[in-house]
Amino acid sequence: MIWAILALLGVPLWLIALALLGLFFRNRKLRNRLGDIPVRVRRAGKKRWTRGHAVWVSDVFAWRGSPAAWSEDVVQVESVFLHAPDAELRKQLHRLGDDIVIAGLSLAGGSSIDVATRGEHRTALLGPFGNSTEAT
Repeated sequence: MIWAILALLGVPLWLIALALLGLFFRNRKLRNRLGDIPVRVRRAGKKRWTRGHAVWVSDVFAWRGSPAAWSEDVVQVESVFLHAPDAELRKQLHRLGDDIVIAGLSLAGGSSIDVATRGEHRTALLGPFGNSTEAT
């Protein structure tokens, strides 16, 4: 929508196309990072999951929303615990497949966020807290 408004205001279409290509290649570069985890993040107090890519750096969890990077966060994590998704969460996360892993990240400030990914990324999602236990 914003691109249509810019075109109507006289911004050249080639400039708009370059901006779109820049966003596309920036997102692709993020997905090729070492240790990249495709995730869905639900912040504290929110009901919707945000699609993105994440990476662990020591005890810091950094993630960026796809595709335009308008939502991102870098948080220090104190602990990670895994829990099985219930039927409602499975319905919200249906594009992740049947084997869904959800981790609750307890943050240094006292809040928490939920992070979901496919089962194949279970160990990567735990990061430096690989010895955390799974709750039922």
